[in-house]
Amino acid sequence: MPFTTVSGTRLHYLDAGSGDPPLLLLHAFPVSAGMWEEQIVALAPRWRVVAPDLPGFGQSPASPAADPTIDAWGDLVAELVTSLGLGSVVVGGLSMGGYVAFSLLRRHPSLVAGLVLADTRAAADTPEVAQRRTDQQQKIAEGKLNEVIEGMLGTLLSEQTRTERPEVVDRVRALASLTPGDTVVAGLEAMKHRADATGELSLIDVPVLVLVGEHDGPSPPSVAREMAEAANARLEVLPGAGHLSNLEAPVEFNRALESFLSGL
Repeated sequence: MPFTTVSGTRLHYLDAGSGDPPLLLLHAFPVSAGMWEEQIVALAPRWRVVAPDLPGFGQSPASPAADPTIDAWGDLVAELVTSLGLGSVVVGGLSMGGYVAFSLLRRHPSLVAGLVLADTRAAADTPEVAQRRTDQQQKIAEGKLNEVIEGMLGTLLSEQTRTERPEVVDRVRALASLTPGDTVVAGLEAMKHRADATGELSLIDVPVLVLVGEHDGPSPPSVAREMAEAANARLEVLPGAGHLSNLEAPVEFNRALESFLSGL
């Protein structure tokens, strides 16, 4: 499990396989690159797959050298891609990872050969969503991190997953429980203040795949469909899955990814 330092920030990343185009996978909030294990196992026989832990998540320490913003994380990811000699990559981001993918495309377009937007949205937070994030930050300040994480599980996973697949629930809980409270607060703040990428969708000039869980609440299929239409992208709705569709429907998620990569 390699580490590297970019711009004074130490990053842990998963790195497996070989083959072009390389695939860079950016994780959701409040988990880490460990969420991509099934994708790495499925795709590494044909493609190189790199999945970093963003600062403070997983095994990457929080770094005073890196501002906890979506754009700062996008710049760090760009430096990682360059330092590993990956050339241009297909960038796949789920939820918060999708926000970082938009930033990477906006600020470092030469590094992006394709885009996979999974269970994410181009629009900035509405006032209501921003307030909910602020309320979560306040609860964490009151020492209620576990309560916040448990509440997030109900949002991240579909009811079908929560009732029929306790092993997935336990896995997401375990991944999220490794994220310290300060990082959760920083991530919430970064998402509140991210740029709105809606107007950029029609300008994307690389192939795009949009994936979404059938029962995704935070980024529902209607939002995914609007993004796909604006970006002239292929859309795949994954049955039975919620917001963490790669964990809830890994076979279907991997099949869609493989098809997309094979066509590039």
